[in-house]
Amino acid sequence: MKKLFAAYYDAFMNPLEKRLITSWRKDLLKHAKGSVIEIGAGTGVNFPLYEHCDEVIAIEPNQHMIKKAIERKKQTSIPISIYETKAEKLPFPDHHFDTVVVTLVLCSVDEPSKVLLEIMRVLKPNGKVLLLEHVKMDHPIFSKFQTMFTPVWKQLCDGCHLNRKTEKYMKEAGFSFLAKQSYLSGFAVSIIATK
Repeated sequence: MKKLFAAYYDAFMNPLEKRLITSWRKDLLKHAKGSVIEIGAGTGVNFPLYEHCDEVIAIEPNQHMIKKAIERKKQTSIPISIYETKAEKLPFPDHHFDTVVVTLVLCSVDEPSKVLLEIMRVLKPNGKVLLLEHVKMDHPIFSKFQTMFTPVWKQLCDGCHLNRKTEKYMKEAGFSFLAKQSYLSGFAVSIIATK
């Protein structure tokens, strides 16, 4: 399934990226500075958007996604290193990164709370987390539909949950929100956070 998902991911997402998501990514990633770790880099769609970074360490557990990300590395002058690993246990020391980037990832990790604690661990004391995720909506009817469709969606989209309470998980992990932008009636959020 991971190979198939990697094969169709870019084509599936392209219409949404062109109309909406790429502009959201650009608005968020202009805040990425210094030494950056990107959690779940996927096919490297963020790589061409990095401008003010010293380096980007990209982690991704799906080797088929990594093959596509390697090609996207060529679209930027920023040094990017890709590691095949999961976000629940990052192979980096404490307080190592100035910026942590998380875009459309926490919906599909096995343990989002554990990932957020790892992000907290590797982030420098004054560092920033730049997050763009789709989340469980506040609207009761829409959120019911999200929960109803999640089991099927997970099968089609490599474990993606439509109904994760990401903001709640972030607050429980100890993050403070500096800025937040909601999109599509709260279906997606962009957050800048710190420790």
